[in-house]
Amino acid sequence: MKTNESLFHYVARLALTLLAITSVVAAILAGVNSVTAPRIASLKEQKLQNAIEAVLPGGGQEVSFTDETGMVTKVYKGDAGYAIQVAPSGFGGTVTMMVGVDTEGKLLGVQVVSHSETAGLGAVAADTTDAGNAFRSQFVGMSGSVSVTKDGGQVEAITGATITSRAVCAGINAALQCAESMG
Repeated sequence: MKTNESLFHYVARLALTLLAITSVVAAILAGVNSVTAPRIASLKEQKLQNAIEAVLPGGGQEVSFTDETGMVTKVYKGDAGYAIQVAPSGFGGTVTMMVGVDTEGKLLGVQVVSHSETAGLGAVAADTTDAGNAFRSQFVGMSGSVSVTKDGGQVEAITGATITSRAVCAGINAALQCAESMG
C-alpha cells in the first residue's frame, strides 16, 4: 500500500483485481464446458448402450414402468426380456447398474455403469478383472430374491465390501420385482 493511498482505495483495487481474475477464469471454464459437454454426454450414452447390450442381447427400447422400491430409473424392453437400470446406495454412494432379466424372470447379467465405491474393495463389483467378472457372473440364472451369504443367501460377497455386495443384491432384487410387475 502506498503511503498516500487510502485504505479504502487499496482494498477496492485489490477487490477489483480479484474480480477481474475470477471473471476471466470463469469465462474460460464456461468455454471449456461448452466444448466438452456434448462429448461427455455422447460417452455416457455410449456407455449406457454398451451396458444394455451386455445384459440384454439385441438391446431394447425404453418403456414406462412402475417401481415400488425407488431404485429403478429406466427400463428397456427387448426380445429376450428387459434391461433395467437401478441405482441402489452402496458404501461410497449410488451404484448405477444395468440388470438383464429374461422373459421367465431369470437374470441374464449385471453391468455396473457408474459408482463411487472404494478402489480395490467395492469397486471390484465393476472391474473387468477375474474377481469382478466372477462376482457379477454368479448372478446369471438366478431368480426370486438374491442376497449375500452373510444374510442367508447364495451370493459370495466381495471380500471387504459387504455393503457394496448388499447394494448390488438390493438393486438386482428391485430389477427382478420390476420385471415381474411388467409381466
